[in-house]
Amino acid sequence: MFRGPFVHHCYTPGRPSPRRVTRCILRVLAVFLGWTLAPAGYTATPAVDRGNNEISIAISQEPQWLTTIRATDTVSFTVLDHITEGLLTRDVSNRLVAGVAERWELSDKKATFWLRRDARWSDGEPVTAHDFVFAWRQVANPENAAEYGSLMRIFPNGEAILAGEMPPETLGVEAIDDYTLVAHLVSPTAHFLDLVSFITFRPVREDFYRAQGGRYAADAGNMLSNGPFILTEWVHDASMRMQKNPYYWNRDAIPLDAINVPYITRDPNARFNLYLDDKIALADQLQLSAMKMALQQHQKLRSFSDGTLFYLGFNYREGRPTGNRNLRRAIQSVYDVSELTYKVIGVPGNLPAYTLFPAWLRGDEGQSLNAQYPPHKPQLNIERGRRYLEQARQELGVEEIPPLSMLLDDTANASSQAEYFQNVMARTLGLEVRLDKQIFKQRLAKMSAGDYDIVASGWGPDYNDPMTFADLFVSWNLNNRGRYSNPEYDALIREAQQTTNQRRRNEIFARIQDIIHDEVVILPQYERGYIYALDKRVAGVRRYHIGGDPNYNYAYIVKSPEDRESAD
Repeated sequence: MFRGPFVHHCYTPGRPSPRRVTRCILRVLAVFLGWTLAPAGYTATPAVDRGNNEISIAISQEPQWLTTIRATDTVSFTVLDHITEGLLTRDVSNRLVAGVAERWELSDKKATFWLRRDARWSDGEPVTAHDFVFAWRQVANPENAAEYGSLMRIFPNGEAILAGEMPPETLGVEAIDDYTLVAHLVSPTAHFLDLVSFITFRPVREDFYRAQGGRYAADAGNMLSNGPFILTEWVHDASMRMQKNPYYWNRDAIPLDAINVPYITRDPNARFNLYLDDKIALADQLQLSAMKMALQQHQKLRSFSDGTLFYLGFNYREGRPTGNRNLRRAIQSVYDVSELTYKVIGVPGNLPAYTLFPAWLRGDEGQSLNAQYPPHKPQLNIERGRRYLEQARQELGVEEIPPLSMLLDDTANASSQAEYFQNVMARTLGLEVRLDKQIFKQRLAKMSAGDYDIVASGWGPDYNDPMTFADLFVSWNLNNRGRYSNPEYDALIREAQQTTNQRRRNEIFARIQDIIHDEVVILPQYERGYIYALDKRVAGVRRYHIGGDPNYNYAYIVKSPEDRESAD
């Protein structure tokens, strides 16, 4: 029997209890992870450093892009939400409030923002209306291949610029002077103020951007901040550090002096071990084993639904069998998302999903969209699924459906979910599914290249409106990586974008919900919920459906247990 170098730490005479063995193993792993996750030369800091007024946290992966022009992933958003700020921002209660803009006026086809004169970049230079104009033009510029470029279609000439038919300088936004920004709108945009608080609409200063020679935001020294914090250190794939921005206009409202990120690991058990060892202040996405351990130690656990929908996406490109509707219907007929959610994932807080629109999205008259327009729940029927499969085989003109490639992240959770899907397809339909496990960045690259048949994917909200999910599958959206195209779908989105009548917009979203189900555009799987642990010495951490999450802009170190209780 193999004995690793740490076995003696867990040895006790006699027969120890399972609880004691489990605790010991977790502690040993924590020691091991402390050695392997910390970057070379790194000096560990405590989870809560009261003397220096700073905390340490972990993130799940290396940010893909730390430029607001190109960022799309949740980790990049979390970092950017601390180091950048838009025209509007969100306060401690998650309400839209003044950010760089101190006031604004909005009409059907025009929005004017008056910028505060004390908003500064981290080098002390003022943030001006020109910085927003430049940033938005860069998002629209097809040379940058910004996946959120489609958001610029709301401005005059945005569509033509994205198509390469007009120069970015013609985008319908203008700086009247240094502190007055005017945005012209193609049509009334009900969610425009929500949009301008989103990461993609944040400013970039042209002179600094161009001086970087293509390396803007590649390292901590290649970027400017206008938010509460500055990224001062970035050891790629290892650690980061954010310090309070002395030039931030609202710096007195920011309690912490620094946020350390000494660990980057996708393993939630690893993060929990670091939390147990007092190395990080928050352990997110706890798994069942970690939850049991936390409860045994009488630790307070918290829950949070982050608003993200996870789904299986299909590739509609020519030559891909998943472009066949009857094949997708066959899969829909046998795939039980309730079993996936409650038995395979098995973590409290997750909910089975039957629609593109998560349960928290608002409708009108104080109701959620799902309450007004209940989603269709697929009826599981293996025999019907096999009939669909036979129709698909005949339409594709093949003796049998070829093996399907399923793209996914290389994490344990993603693997267990994909293996469940693989097993169900083999057992019920006789389909072979080959798993293609990739690191996060490579998965995104293969999605964009269309190198898959099925992909395990997810989408989190960008603003508080159903459109943040609905426009994901319009033909012109670069985030529509499967290249689904439906003229009716496109027309519905255009109409929803051009009306401020919320009742009519919700009727449109209900029709889109029908199309998603009937065409099996995607297979919704579950809405993500978290169980997490937060250090009792820390309060003010905000969990948001929209933007970066978790958010530490208003976090602080409590002075006493009474402060902790009042903060909760």
